[in-house]
Amino acid sequence: MSLFKNYFELTKPKVVSMMLITAIVGMLLATPNIPSFQIMIIALLGIGLCAASAATINQIIDRNIDAGMQRTSGRPLPQGEISLINASLFALFLMIMGTIILIYFVNTLTALLTICSLIGYAFIYTVFLKRATPQNIVIGGLAGAAPPLLGWTAITNSIDPNALLLVLIIFVWTPPHFWALAIYRRDDYARESIPMLPVTHGVKFTKLQIILYTILLFIVSLLPYVVLMSGVIYLIASLVLGIIYLYTSFKMYFYDDNDYPMVSFQYSVYYIFLIFAALLLDHFLVQ
Repeated sequence: MSLFKNYFELTKPKVVSMMLITAIVGMLLATPNIPSFQIMIIALLGIGLCAASAATINQIIDRNIDAGMQRTSGRPLPQGEISLINASLFALFLMIMGTIILIYFVNTLTALLTICSLIGYAFIYTVFLKRATPQNIVIGGLAGAAPPLLGWTAITNSIDPNALLLVLIIFVWTPPHFWALAIYRRDDYARESIPMLPVTHGVKFTKLQIILYTILLFIVSLLPYVVLMSGVIYLIASLVLGIIYLYTSFKMYFYDDNDYPMVSFQYSVYYIFLIFAALLLDHFLVQ
C-alpha cells in the first residue's frame, strides 16, 4: 500500500465524504438561491480537513482496539504502515489548516462549531463515551450530526432553527444506523470489551431499540413539512422512505437471520442520502 493511500485511509474518506454531502445540503438549504460556489468550496475544504483530523485522531486512540477487530485490523496503524508520531503530526496539521481556512475565509462561528464537533468525536466520544456506556453512540452521535449546521452557518454566519432540525434528523438516525452494524459485528466488540448495546444488553434488546428509534425518526422526518420548511414533494418522500425503514427494522426484529442487520444498515445509508435529496428537490422545485 502506497504512503499516500495509507494517510488517505487514516482520514476515513467514506465517512468524511458522507459528512461533506450533508454539509452541502445545509449550504443549499440555507438560502433561496444557490450560494457562492467559491464560498462553498472553501468551507467544504475547511470542514473536510477538520473532519479528516478527527477521523485520524480516532484511529490513533483506537489503534489497539482496531488491531483486534476483523473490520479494522487492516488499517494503517494496526498494520504498522504509519508511525504513531507521524499520524499525530498529520492529524495536527489537518486540524490547524482546516481551522485557519474556516476562520480567515469563512467565518468564526463555523470554525468554532467545527472544532467543537472535532473535540466531541475525536476525544469525548472516542476516549470516554465509547468505553464507558452502551449509550455511547446516542450521546456521541451529536458530533457526527453537526455537518448540516456547519454548512448552513458557513453561508449565513448564523444558527437557524431549520438547520438544527437537519441536525436532529441525523442525530435520531445515527443509533439505528450504527446499532445494526454493531449487531453484525458484536463478536468483535465483545472481544475488545467495548460496551456496545448488543454486547451489554443482547441482540433482541438492541433490535427493539432500533425499532423505537426508527419510529422516532419517522416522526422527526416529518417535521420539515410541519414547520413549513418543505412541501409535498418532501412529505411524500419522507413517508415512503420512513415506511421502508420501519419495514426493514421490524423484519430484522422478527427474524434471526444474521444478514438482516446488514440489510438494515445498508438501507439506512440510502435513507439518509435520499431524505436529504428530497429536501433539496423540494427546496428548489417548489420555489
